[in-house]
Amino acid sequence: MRLRLLLRPSWLLLAFVTVAFAVTCFTLLAPWQFERNTERSATNAAVRASFDAPPAPIGSAPADEWRRVTLTGEYLPEAEALARLRTVQGNAAFEVLTPFRLVDGSVVLVDRGYLRPVEGVRVPQFAAAPTGRVDLLGRIRVNETTPRDAFDEDGRRQVYAIDPAVVGRAAGLDIRPGYVQLEESTPGVLGVLPLPQLEAGPFLSYALQWIAFGSMALLGLGYFTWREIRPGGALDTARPRRRSVAEILAEDEERDRVSGGTAGR
Repeated sequence: MRLRLLLRPSWLLLAFVTVAFAVTCFTLLAPWQFERNTERSATNAAVRASFDAPPAPIGSAPADEWRRVTLTGEYLPEAEALARLRTVQGNAAFEVLTPFRLVDGSVVLVDRGYLRPVEGVRVPQFAAAPTGRVDLLGRIRVNETTPRDAFDEDGRRQVYAIDPAVVGRAAGLDIRPGYVQLEESTPGVLGVLPLPQLEAGPFLSYALQWIAFGSMALLGLGYFTWREIRPGGALDTARPRRRSVAEILAEDEERDRVSGGTAGR
């Protein structure tokens, strides 16, 4: 009979919110952090491996992200675009994306590096890409995707993501997927983009914390439910009935009357 008291709307709502929070921790928040930890570990392993592997001509080796490759061909500056709303080392930046035609005729998107905006949002002046045939050294990167097309601002073609399809569509070029991030001392490079931090990061600890939070929520619900259905708990129907204000005032008047009569004798 006492368990029926848990069917009160307030307790049903509390149980629903607690269970929903725990399920979110176990099925969404913790797996999300585990996934980020796995991605960081894979990135770190790829970057470390690239330090020892000699650069290979692009297309002659597996296109693993962060692998160092060499390219020979010429820049196509008329097809250049700027990736806006970027962040490099914690500060706002543009990244300069210039298509590069290889000697075999295919076109690769090259990230020449970053620029700091002037006046907060405007594109600064920067060096043009070198003309003629050049040899480049860079790292393979997986491209981003965006549904937004390129547009012109400050006299420059700009895009919201490093997406070869968007840049190619705006320039009338067929650019292969992925892009190459230039290394230092390479012809045409601007501000060299830093490599990712080779640290595990806090993702694993965050995942374990979300699991702990979900577990504590369920344990807390179980504990308080057990405590309240015990005799004397908040759900105990045998508790003394709460008196109304009128009853309290009536008792006070009766007490005053009795005490007054006693004093008169």
